[in-house]
Amino acid sequence: MDIEASGFGPESYPIEIGVVRSDGARYCKLIKPFDDWCHWDIAAENLHGISKSLLSQKGISGVQICLELNDFIRSEPTYSDGWVVDSPWLVKLYDRAQIEIGFRLSSLEMILKEGQYDVWDEAKASILRRINIQRHRASNDAMLIQRTYIETFDL
Repeated sequence: MDIEASGFGPESYPIEIGVVRSDGARYCKLIKPFDDWCHWDIAAENLHGISKSLLSQKGISGVQICLELNDFIRSEPTYSDGWVVDSPWLVKLYDRAQIEIGFRLSSLEMILKEGQYDVWDEAKASILRRINIQRHRASNDAMLIQRTYIETFDL
């Protein structure tokens, strides 16, 4: 799982969630901010390329996102390479939507073997060059994390 957000600090909130399941199925949606979510950091927008107007036009309600995520992920183990920020954003979304998280998000480090750490950055860069992703977006990032994990698992 990867989450893009409105900024980098505690006032920020999730604006896009991307997940790739172990069977390769992908889920990626823009999140329409709740009315009381106002913080916006232009530096974050420059990084992910998601504007406030795009969220207004194409964003989906946080309640719907939470229901869809619970259905999509079910009880499958879910990991994030940015757990320290992604987990609070996920909790913020579900708390505000008043829906219980139906899965567990864990840090990717929980399943990495020692050898994977040694080659992770190089393998990730190599995959990124091969697949030539043009946009820094949540589902692309989730897919890149998954492919890097798979390619480095037997090393």
